[in-house]
Amino acid sequence: MSGGESERWKERGVALRVFVYVFATHLFAGFIWILFYVGEHAKK
Repeated sequence: MSGGESERWKERGVALRVFVYVFATHLFAGFIWILFYVGEHAKK
């Protein structure tokens, strides 16, 4: 593997990691939002 290939592989890994973190954060935020929504509309 040449130096250029190694750098490209690292960039791809970083981009994938950022995508996964952003996706997971939005998933978690959506879950929290659903909890608040359900709690607000629960019959008390």
